[in-house]
Amino acid sequence: MEWTSVVAIYALFWVMTAFVMLPFGIKTHDEAGLPKIPGQADSAPVGFRPGRHALRATVIAAASTTIYVANYVYGWVTVDALNIFPDPPSQR
Repeated sequence: MEWTSVVAIYALFWVMTAFVMLPFGIKTHDEAGLPKIPGQADSAPVGFRPGRHALRATVIAAASTTIYVANYVYGWVTVDALNIFPDPPSQR
């Protein structure tokens, strides 16, 4: 596998992980018991830390990419292993 392919796969895993992780660990002002600023959206998070979020996404994406590339190299799970529909019986 080319290194550029690994970088592209890592980027895809990173973006996917970052978006999936967004709702986890977030509290709104109502949940935290803090007053809201006039005009603030009800769903605005309290104390969102994008650096911490990016670090978590980086670690998870690196682990996912490592597993994906290792599976590609060693062939642990192949397309044939994922075939849930058996071959149709041959008609003679």
